[in-house]
Amino acid sequence: MTINCKGKLIDLSTPKVMGILNVTPDSFYDGGNYKNTSTIVNQVKAMIDQGATFIDIGGYSSRPDADDVSAEEELNRVIPIIKLILNEFPDTLISVDTFRSQVAQQAIEAGACMINDISAGHLDENMLKTVAHLKVPYIMMHMKGNPKTMKNLTNYDNLVKDILFYFSERIAKARALGIIDLIIDPGFGFAKTLEQNFELLNKFELLKITDLPLLAGLSRKSMIYKTLNSAQEEALNGTTVLNTIALQKGANILRVHDVKEAMECIQLTQKLH
Repeated sequence: MTINCKGKLIDLSTPKVMGILNVTPDSFYDGGNYKNTSTIVNQVKAMIDQGATFIDIGGYSSRPDADDVSAEEELNRVIPIIKLILNEFPDTLISVDTFRSQVAQQAIEAGACMINDISAGHLDENMLKTVAHLKVPYIMMHMKGNPKTMKNLTNYDNLVKDILFYFSERIAKARALGIIDLIIDPGFGFAKTLEQNFELLNKFELLKITDLPLLAGLSRKSMIYKTLNSAQEEALNGTTVLNTIALQKGANILRVHDVKEAMECIQLTQKLH
């Protein structure tokens, strides 16, 4: 199970870590932490040194009720950071977290190698065509509505069956356009209640029916700290527990804020196989 990033085949049969770099002022956990070049470079170096295969850059906060930002503002946040990272660490495999085709296009032109889209193409009708033209891996996430409306869109006939139906339609559309490397993310915390998030994790292995790599984005999310009656800052141990479960159920990529601990999860769970 491989994906092609800039001509380099990445084998996902051994799980990989995607380190999160939010360059937004209002992301739910690390918003505003990376305001200057030195803090960004230091954080990226730390994530690479700790074992991250990918760095995922986001310039648009997708937390519930996040403020909308223009495409121009998103580009102003993301493109200089891509160039900065690649200037310092030329071999870095950069994913860009965006639902806008314009941002995807310019991000890949600036040197990124993958697009991570929370809407699987639903929020920009040109996204799938753009990704197909760019010939890059594409992460498609399950969500209903948008970050402003998603928390009110949690009605499902059958949660996992509905998510699989969603992906079957999205995968077929992507394949028809010629997108080769697809990764699916069931979208923990997006248009799902606390109980639905745990149901989804409990049945995570059912997503393997798609025969595509699976990404688990559980890092420090509210399903952890609300269950434990704590805070995001105290959610690392809970994240490690749920990442371990996701790995045992077939996750190929862990998208995380804390790379070292995620790598330890992978190293230890691999010993079980």
